[in-house]
Amino acid sequence: MADTGKATILVCDDEPHIVHVVAAKLRNAGFEVETASDGQEALQRAKARRPDLIISDFQMPNMSGLELAARLRAEPALRDVPIVMLTARGFALEPAELASTGIRCVMAKPFSPREVLAAARKLLDAVSATAMEN
Repeated sequence: MADTGKATILVCDDEPHIVHVVAAKLRNAGFEVETASDGQEALQRAKARRPDLIISDFQMPNMSGLELAARLRAEPALRDVPIVMLTARGFALEPAELASTGIRCVMAKPFSPREVLAAARKLLDAVSATAMEN
């Protein structure tokens, strides 16, 4: 299991209630949480303090979640940060988009905060396991 005492998760969504609910669930599980209200702010926060995982909405003003993922991928220090993308129900990303952007998981809204927590733990566990192998 991931060392939640040290893992930092950046939550980015333009809907304050979603940020609040997801951040609260993650904090209650022992994660450190940073928040952003759009892709530009998330990119700035990620550059200032590299997160272990990013949970981002797809549709946001100023910079979409997909553009955020592409910009993160272009940054050498951030290119391997796993991303969970939150999307409107029925919206699907192409496999090529997922592969080229570092998006490891797509979750449709509405979602359960418990599902987001489970996805975060699973991805952080996978990153930890890969790091231990190398």
